[in-house]
Amino acid sequence: MYLLWWIIVGLVAGWATGKIMKGAGYGVLMDIVIGIVGALIGGFVMRLAGFSAAGGLIYTILVAILGGVILTWIVRQLKKA
Repeated sequence: MYLLWWIIVGLVAGWATGKIMKGAGYGVLMDIVIGIVGALIGGFVMRLAGFSAAGGLIYTILVAILGGVILTWIVRQLKKA
């Protein structure tokens, strides 16, 4: 069940990241991957900023979106170079 939770959060966060960053999109599978990796990056950034990791579904999705936006920005910067 825990894996399903990560997939759902990843899909929602990846989709929202795609809308925020206004890209061509990467497809459903890559949206899930971006969301999951974004959740890890976002969690790391939030801990560095001093926020606790405790939160519900909305907090988790927002942190994953933040991380997804950061990840997408980094990937786009690397593609330009």
